[in-house]
Amino acid sequence: MDDIDQQLLALLRENARATTSELARKLGLSRTTVQSRIDRLQRSGVVIGYTVRTSADYRAGLVRALVMITATPKLTPGIESALRKLAHVRTLHSVNGIYDFIAGVEAGSVEELDGVVDRIGALDGVERTATSILMTTRIDR
Repeated sequence: MDDIDQQLLALLRENARATTSELARKLGLSRTTVQSRIDRLQRSGVVIGYTVRTSADYRAGLVRALVMITATPKLTPGIESALRKLAHVRTLHSVNGIYDFIAGVEAGSVEELDGVVDRIGALDGVERTATSILMTTRIDR
């Protein structure tokens, strides 16, 4: 990965639907060179897929939170599996410190978020949760 690959990844993060011609123009490279770099990034496993990013207007209507989860160590695989099945859970990180996981959660209302947090807390092996509602996203790359 060189600096141009890093720039290409940054552009793809901003808009994964950008055409190869647009990317080439922004990078000052030929379209063929950019396509070759994208192909190489995909073959090497650096880029494994493309996803949908929602608009700020849509996200403004959501209540987003981080749910810190303390788990029984031997039951963490089952907790992870159960969390993968909850559509409200957008991200899951294993972390060090007093918590074992931090889940990024989105819901349509505070009441809905409360229900999601209750479902997480009721999972077998979840000992405790602590929730912080996100107020503002300052950086989102």
